[in-house]
Amino acid sequence: MKFFIDTASVAEIREAEALGVLDGVTTNPSLYAKEKGAGDYSKLIAEICTITDGPVSAEVTSPDLDGMLREGRAFAKIAKNVYVKVPMSLEGLKAIRQFKKEGIRTNCTLIFSAGQALLAAKAGASLLSPFVGRLDDISTDGMNLVEEIVTILGNYPDLESEVLVASVRHPMHVIQSALMGADIATMPLKVIQQLAQHPLTDSGIQKFTEDWNKAQAANAAAAVEKKPTA
Repeated sequence: MKFFIDTASVAEIREAEALGVLDGVTTNPSLYAKEKGAGDYSKLIAEICTITDGPVSAEVTSPDLDGMLREGRAFAKIAKNVYVKVPMSLEGLKAIRQFKKEGIRTNCTLIFSAGQALLAAKAGASLLSPFVGRLDDISTDGMNLVEEIVTILGNYPDLESEVLVASVRHPMHVIQSALMGADIATMPLKVIQQLAQHPLTDSGIQKFTEDWNKAQAANAAAAVEKKPTA
């Protein structure tokens, strides 16, 4: 399963890349708004594309077809690995279909039902982004949706979309996604870091360090005792 980082922070993207787990990046207007001083969005996307050659999702904000196409075409010119992020809507489906004809890859975002995912896949979306955390927020198991989408795509190999699990809130979302066979999970840096942590690992490292230091101290003491006197 591929790991994407969900952020507009260049520093966080560089950290994920340094960890050796960065396969791509997803951004959205809300994440961009959090980055004070981030500057022009297109320039930010261009900088991100210098850090990774994996897919980088840049989201359109226009609600109408013409606006989506205008923004998306501009994003696609930034770098060859830019994917245009299009919201699930009737206008969005039209945009996805047109982008597919033009060879522009897309990420259909804000998917909350298997029906929406199926429509986006048929329209030609490269990536399907079910938002599991937001479904959990309304007392619905978001992972059930991921399982449904993975099953549907498995039934119809001619649908070439990949499942990108989004709105990931904690490590178990990632593990469950991998068990279900999702292609990608996109997550905050915090979740990537949490995946690496375990209290038994921490205590094991501490014990090994303590024992090593004790052994070195004992060896040093033994060496002093064996040192011949003048």
